[in-house]
Amino acid sequence: MSLDIARIRAAYPALAEGFTHFDGAGGTQTAATVAEAVTAAMTTPIANRTEANEPGRRSLHLLAEARAAVADLVGGDPDGVVLGPSATALTYQLAGVLGAAWRPGDEVVVSRLDHDANVRPWVQAAQAAGATVRWAEFDRVTGELPVDQYAELLGERTRLVAVTGASNAIGTVPDVAAIARAAHAAGALVCVDGVHAVPHLPTDMAALGADFLVTSAYKWSGPHLAAMVADPARWEPLRPAKLMPAPDTVPQRFEAGTPSFPMLAGIRAAVDHLAGLAGDGTGSRRSRLLHSLAAAQAYGAELLDRLLTGLTARPQVTVFGAPQRRCPTVSFRVDGWHPADVATALGERGICVSSGDYYAYEYFATMGLRETGGGVRASIYHYNTAEEVDALLDAVDRLIDAGTGVVPRSPR
Repeated sequence: MSLDIARIRAAYPALAEGFTHFDGAGGTQTAATVAEAVTAAMTTPIANRTEANEPGRRSLHLLAEARAAVADLVGGDPDGVVLGPSATALTYQLAGVLGAAWRPGDEVVVSRLDHDANVRPWVQAAQAAGATVRWAEFDRVTGELPVDQYAELLGERTRLVAVTGASNAIGTVPDVAAIARAAHAAGALVCVDGVHAVPHLPTDMAALGADFLVTSAYKWSGPHLAAMVADPARWEPLRPAKLMPAPDTVPQRFEAGTPSFPMLAGIRAAVDHLAGLAGDGTGSRRSRLLHSLAAAQAYGAELLDRLLTGLTARPQVTVFGAPQRRCPTVSFRVDGWHPADVATALGERGICVSSGDYYAYEYFATMGLRETGGGVRASIYHYNTAEEVDALLDAVDRLIDAGTGVVPRSPR
């Protein structure tokens, strides 16, 4: 179960420009087949959704194919796939709809390990309803999200638990299934932010215990669209605000306006691309996805180990967290350097990383690092190579050698 990295890299035209991309957590490069599918949809006659003519039927087909592809990716039901512009927008919509039924005394549990898109919508919905927000804390040394704390956080008035499938800051993969079991035992719903987990791990909503799971296609080689997935029966009692003539069926009533049909073609193509990363191409798309993403997970773990071994061997580098289960994502600092200056210096060498808090607001605030620039994030994707990891480590060494001559920026 291995990956043909040369073949995989050849599938990404953007890599030919020569940059080294360790910024997949912020958005991956796009597979060629995705761009081709989008182009084909934009140059083929397509009308708005209707059964009355062939162009209209094509748009209906693209929509159905996108739902089916996302469902295969996460182990969901196509009829429960709500498509939208971003994970943030979809989570805000869900929080608004669920929060409308909350009352003073109700409780919501959020995590300080999460991206703010799975925190702030719930906090704000709870505030609007007069509900109470309770916080799950991560271990500041390991970066783990202890399951035991949920026994004290949950109660008979808990309405929802929001938790990440993987930290976009330090890669921690919490025991979501155990957290979900505890939440369900208390009668609460579970919303899982799968944006960082889905690109790196085989995903099964049922195994996770997710009532709702959100994922963004541009984090797994696709276009800038997202999906919120749930059992159709879970959507059925929810009533979002919508236009009077708009469909009142599930999932259509949660999708305001006319979708971008070419981007929908890109979603299907991106999922098909992921399904073809490894294996002989036989079996259902779902089975090929599980096989391919397991291979990608193993490959990413190898590169992650190489990167962590190199970074932790350098005393001038501080790596945040040491979780037992981790997506191939690392945040670190270099002594004497502001994180933004590290990112710029690496960028000048053609190495693309992120700096700041990457919207992991609560994590960096808890660690006391937000006001001094956050961290530097290197996020590995399946098109990265061991040689690129070594190049990153070499570039860090050059920063270390020059470190005493660099003046850190003022806190901001």
